[in-house]
Amino acid sequence: MNFFTEIKEGVVISLNAIRANKVRSFLATLGIVIGITTVTILQTAIEGINRAFEKSISAVGADVLYIQKFEWFGKEDWSVYRNRKDIQWQEYEYFTENIKGAESVCPTVGSNATVSYQDFTSENMPVFGTTEEYQKTLGLEVADGRFFTKRESDGGWAVCVIGHDIKESFFQTIDPIGKVIQVNGHNFKVIGTYDKMGSMLGLFSLDNRIIIPIRNFFKIFGTKRSLTINVKAPSLEALEDTKEEVRAVMKRARRIPVGGKDDFGVNQQEAFKQTYESLTGLIKTIGTAITLLSLIVGSIGIANIMFVSVKERTKEIGIRKAIGAKRATILLQFLIEAVTICVVGGLVGLFIAFPISLLIDAFLLPTAMPLWVIVLALFISAIAGIIAGFFPAWSASKLDPVDALRYE
Repeated sequence: MNFFTEIKEGVVISLNAIRANKVRSFLATLGIVIGITTVTILQTAIEGINRAFEKSISAVGADVLYIQKFEWFGKEDWSVYRNRKDIQWQEYEYFTENIKGAESVCPTVGSNATVSYQDFTSENMPVFGTTEEYQKTLGLEVADGRFFTKRESDGGWAVCVIGHDIKESFFQTIDPIGKVIQVNGHNFKVIGTYDKMGSMLGLFSLDNRIIIPIRNFFKIFGTKRSLTINVKAPSLEALEDTKEEVRAVMKRARRIPVGGKDDFGVNQQEAFKQTYESLTGLIKTIGTAITLLSLIVGSIGIANIMFVSVKERTKEIGIRKAIGAKRATILLQFLIEAVTICVVGGLVGLFIAFPISLLIDAFLLPTAMPLWVIVLALFISAIAGIIAGFFPAWSASKLDPVDALRYE
């Protein structure tokens, strides 16, 4: 009898044993079912959040630095950042004249406004002022029309580029290009729309923005606002060198003495990643601990059931040994039985986890169940079966055939 035939027979015997003892098998696999359900839901949630995070964070730009009054994840008390001087237009001009190692630079400043088109009005809509370099610096993809030019930006022309959500809400089936919208009562001609970008970490949409020339923004909202200076590095490899130059130029622009403490933040995508990874790392640790606890309880239950099974089938083991079955064959049979029970429990756990992950995706968090999550769940089930079944299988393989045949 070859190895694969023994495995096949072992699986058949295992399934028959499960069918013969349905309640006992169910109770034995309950811990495995709970463990696999937990680990599957955890992994689908983490995978879904990872994908959403990667999609969101791409809007920040890995090669873009953001010079701002505050730091995204600073260690200082918020009052320290609040009391810093605003970043002024004059500082932006000094910066652009003196920075040498940047691919492109643009300022941004934002506020909320009442936006209307004909009879449709919406309040608290994000409006951003910038220059013609915005598209190149932040990699904005224009879907229809175009972005405003240097002439339009410098001249403060009443033109704008709108996001996907505004296009859908205000214009629906109408082509928005050439139409005029009102921003706090000021007319702006729509010259372009940008591609759908989604939301930023699920917190706020990137598709409901109106982008206008910064000179128009100052006319409507005033100049007493802190700018963000966006700096695109020549490459990812040059990002750190660009960052050092950015800090040096900004210190001169802000008249900070040599050795003085920065009163501005140079933010980048990496800050989001580090914070995100530390958060998900904690979630993974807690989830792994819960899963291990469930699997340990489940494995103990299956080990007990397997010891009972060995006792019940002692005479059968004796007969098989008497007609020539080897120790390895007996060990393999009971090991396969334990693994089969655990894998069946793993499959049940997957069937329970799948609809739960869909509900979580619909109402709470994004989830995703790629093939590797299913493989991981079944692999963990098989490992739990091997661990739980090894000692019962080992004890069965060591039984003396004569003693086994005498067992009552």
